[in-house]
Amino acid sequence: MNALALVIPTFIAGILTFLAPCTLPLVPGYLGFISGTSLDDLKDPLKAKKVRWKIFINGVFFIIGFSIIFIIFGTLIGLVGAALIPFRLWLTRIAGIFVIFFGLFMLGVFQLPFLQVTKRFKAPSFIQRGKPISSMLLGLSFGVGWTPCVGPILGSVLLLASTSGTALQGAVLLAVFSAGLAIPFLLVALGIGSAAQKIKQFSKYLKWVSIVGGVFLIGLGLLLFFNKLALLLTWGFQLFGFLNYDAIIQFL
Repeated sequence: MNALALVIPTFIAGILTFLAPCTLPLVPGYLGFISGTSLDDLKDPLKAKKVRWKIFINGVFFIIGFSIIFIIFGTLIGLVGAALIPFRLWLTRIAGIFVIFFGLFMLGVFQLPFLQVTKRFKAPSFIQRGKPISSMLLGLSFGVGWTPCVGPILGSVLLLASTSGTALQGAVLLAVFSAGLAIPFLLVALGIGSAAQKIKQFSKYLKWVSIVGGVFLIGLGLLLFFNKLALLLTWGFQLFGFLNYDAIIQFL
């Protein structure tokens, strides 16, 4: 399977993960916790610039932490996929079936108990809030104990990585997923004060994010099952033709 065809859905999956109902409302809290500051500090004009910079830096290290975990997962899953190359078509179809199930779960058609268990990590005493290294360590823990409602999306991305064929491609796909999650996270970190208010206003629409995510996963699962994922690459050429994909593919 052409790994390039998986880049677009993987990036979209990262954005959907950020918009998940149990992620987006908690983002200002995560940023405040890892930076050791509060949103009230932003109300002081003398402190605001310094506080925003501190939040952004700690947000970067938090992202590095969970990205490391996801890339390790992708590498390991890619290795498994490489060992199953002779069975690639059937592996892809099985992955498609599971992705469809994950999509139906997001739509609330049925429940999957193992995706509704949240693992919580208590920060060790040596971790100090507001320290970049501590933020990275918390990001590592965050990546391992991922919240349950994003389990279907993350699980689908790992299934995509398993069909990629190599450890490197698996790592790249999870790096793309991390980027889809990280970019909006950092944008919120840059405008944390106003962003927090907008997130509260947007929260009432988050159930639609789950619906959109569920439909997206079902469509992706169908493409996998019928071995038509290359259509995404074709649509990508048409939609993002201005990016000069021919040159990118030759470079890769």
